[in-house]
Amino acid sequence: MKKVFILACIVILSASCNSKNNKDENTAVSTDSIAAHENSEAPETILVYEGTLPCADCEGIETVLKIDIVDNKFELSSVYKGKSPEKNLVQKGNVNTERGLEKDQDGTIYVLNWNKPETEQVYYGYYSNNPEKLFLLDKDRKVIKSKLNYFLELNE
Repeated sequence: MKKVFILACIVILSASCNSKNNKDENTAVSTDSIAAHENSEAPETILVYEGTLPCADCEGIETVLKIDIVDNKFELSSVYKGKSPEKNLVQKGNVNTERGLEKDQDGTIYVLNWNKPETEQVYYGYYSNNPEKLFLLDKDRKVIKSKLNYFLELNE
C-alpha cells in the first residue's frame, strides 16, 4: 500500500510538472503568435498617395495626400515646381468617403473638406479593382479625361 501511495504521489507530481510546463509553453506560443499576428496584419490607419499632377503655368504639382481612415482627417501637400520661389501649400481638414465611382459601384470617392462649402471641396477616387491609383476628380465627381496624369499612387 505504501508503494502504491508513493507511486501515486510521483504520478501526480509528474503530471502537475508536465502540466505546468505545457501551460508555459502554450502561453509562450500563444503570446508569440498574437504578437506576430498583430504586427503582420495590423491595418494601416494612414494612407499616403503621391504623384505629380499637371500644372498650367509650372513644371508640375508634386502632391502628397495623407488620409487618416480612422479619424477621417486629411493633409494635402502641394509643391508647385518650377516657380520662383516654389509655391508650397498645405491643406488639412476632414474627409468623408462615398461609395461608387462612375460605373464602379464598389469604387470609393474621398471628399476632402466635406463639411465646408462645395467650392472648397476636393474629390479624389479610385476604382475597386485598383485602389492603389487615386484619381483627381472634377466637381461632378468624375475622373478627369485627359492625356495628362491626374492621379496619385499609393505609397506602400
